Amino acid sequence: MSDKYALPTVPFGAHRVTRLIVGGNPFVWNSHFSEPMNRDMESYFSAERIVDTLIACKRAGIDTFQGRGDYHRILHYLELLHRRGEDIQFIAQTASEMHDIHHNIKMIAAFGAQGIYFHGTETDKYWREGRIDDVRDYLKTIRDNGVQVGLAAHIPQIFDYVENAGWDIDFYMTPFYNVARKPRQSAVVSGKFEQEEFHPDDPERICRFIQQTGRMCLAYKILGCGRKAGSQEEAAAAFRWAFARIKPGDAVVVGMFPKYTDQPRLDVRYTIDAIKAAEKEWVRLA
Repeated sequence: MSDKYALPTVPFGAHRVTRLIVGGNPFVWNSHFSEPMNRDMESYFSAERIVDTLIACKRAGIDTFQGRGDYHRILHYLELLHRRGEDIQFIAQTASEMHDIHHNIKMIAAFGAQGIYFHGTETDKYWREGRIDDVRDYLKTIRDNGVQVGLAAHIPQIFDYVENAGWDIDFYMTPFYNVARKPRQSAVVSGKFEQEEFHPDDPERICRFIQQTGRMCLAYKILGCGRKAGSQEEAAAAFRWAFARIKPGDAVVVGMFPKYTDQPRLDVRYTIDAIKAAEKEWVRLA
């Protein structure tokens, strides 16, 4: 890929990451869209195809992957990637089904992740139970293991609380949609698909927070988990909307399911075009 089409990068601790990061939900058959799409992902994504997809992302110019820090899937797939002589930077989510999350964090860090963040569904649960400050113990373990410290959540008020409390965090995982309006468990953990609400007012609400915080934000669900990708024109517009409202030092995370289209190359093109457009038409939210 020529420099003309190279993805811009932003600092991430001692590293730099592309402003488009490939997300891991499709690799664990979690579409957040429908049960048929989950099953379509399951039938398509063999371990070999997952590795092929990551390599295709690298060839398209994406240098970072975000995924769960579980041992039997994501870390296994990344090991297979390494065996093929390839590598990709890794931002990991804690795996909530593990018996000991502190040990999970240590294993992810030892594997070589550049950053680790606490799982958003678990953060939501701690918030609802009135135990949100307990999450700081896990963030301290991440800090103690020498990687970038992140926090995900779906409930917007959590970000406001953490920001005002001045927690020791390097980056936020900020979803464009609050899928936690009612208590829920991750479909990857429960094995059950649940219909989720994608409210049209959510993206502007979280983008307002993204603009207000001085910390890096990795925005995800910018396509509404496929709800804003009914056509390539609609998907490109969603990229433009997102980059016009996140900060220049932020990035987006987008899952890739290239069964039907060359999503890595298309999404890289949409990202580059959206960044160029945002340089002229960035939207400040009150």
